[in-house]
Amino acid sequence: MSYDCDIAIIGGGLNGPTLALALARTGLRVTLIDALALKTRKNAAFDGRAYALALTSTRLLEGIGLWQAVAEHAQPMLEIKVTDGRAGEGPSPFFMHFDHAEIEEGPMGHMVEDRHLRRALLEAVEAAEGITQLNGDTVIAQHNDATGITLRMASGKSMRARLAVGADGKRSGTAERARIRRIGWEYGQTALVCALSHEQPHHGIAHQFFMPAGPLAILPLTGSRSSIVWSESRENAAAIHALPEAEYLEMLRPRFGDFLGEISLVGQRYTYPLGMSLTLEMVADRVALLGDAAHGVHPIAGQGLNAGLRDVAALAEVIADAHRRGEDYGAAPALQRYQQWRRFDNTTLALATDTFNRMFSNDNALIRLARDAGMAAINALPGLRRGFIREAAGLTGDLPRLMRGQPL
Repeated sequence: MSYDCDIAIIGGGLNGPTLALALARTGLRVTLIDALALKTRKNAAFDGRAYALALTSTRLLEGIGLWQAVAEHAQPMLEIKVTDGRAGEGPSPFFMHFDHAEIEEGPMGHMVEDRHLRRALLEAVEAAEGITQLNGDTVIAQHNDATGITLRMASGKSMRARLAVGADGKRSGTAERARIRRIGWEYGQTALVCALSHEQPHHGIAHQFFMPAGPLAILPLTGSRSSIVWSESRENAAAIHALPEAEYLEMLRPRFGDFLGEISLVGQRYTYPLGMSLTLEMVADRVALLGDAAHGVHPIAGQGLNAGLRDVAALAEVIADAHRRGEDYGAAPALQRYQQWRRFDNTTLALATDTFNRMFSNDNALIRLARDAGMAAINALPGLRRGFIREAAGLTGDLPRLMRGQPL
């Protein structure tokens, strides 16, 4: 049986190219398919979007030869401060403070702007041997059999591979065509996202301020800039987003405070609705899902991309090990190993962020008292505090080799 490639990856966002680069280093032939033209994906300008990459995610990028191209644009996260309160009233006296100096491995993570990470990925993919790109085309049908899967494209082309990987987001066509069911719900919240410049230095400190309508994250970027992820009710967010720039800032200032001095907007503003989404399976016949195609979580802990990158590292390891043994890595036994590795972790993360959001995004007096007492207790116990720091750094659980700093 002939194959056009070993593995077809559907979705050229962040997780798909990362997986392609990891697999190509093992000698496998990969085709990366994305609906957008390559020029459109490469020419992304600064728009305020950024990601909190956990320490283990930066290890993964280093392991596939990408971190060096990203590091100069990355801002280390040295501390995280978590507070509770109301807009205009300042934070509660009860808080959590996590300092990277309490663990031996280094910074808990780095903030990297979308434009830098995306461009570095695409340039690495273009330069890599063993990766073919198919841009500006979409998969409209897939048919699996005992030895592989055939994809039919909107352009009329067809492609045969041993395995198809769906990295095509929350509305994954790959999952839908594989008849993988999804559960989830909306939170009635919308995230307002932008970037700010400010007078005072941020010192590498990330802030999470919980308000009744939802959390406000202030995340340090290089220079005197910060990325803002501001959750509001759907109705309030729509009204705020429609405001002119000056009025938008007037709405933000009581929530943001004055600890960084005067603030001004840089780049674009945009919004996205918040919800939770989980597929009932991460695999089907000749199909594996990863990232948002398998699980979408509230950004309250900034772990969405990190969870996707754990999927990437785990799937790459399962495929590479099966390939070395001469096993069919697209068959059910190998795919089930991937699912067993990642499903519990992803479900736990989704439920934890869901619970955390419901607990903090309300103004019930008893719940406020309980959560403030909980934060004070965590902050007062060094062992528990270090556990949270290690969790934020991605250092807990059964880590794939690439996230332990070992070769694939």
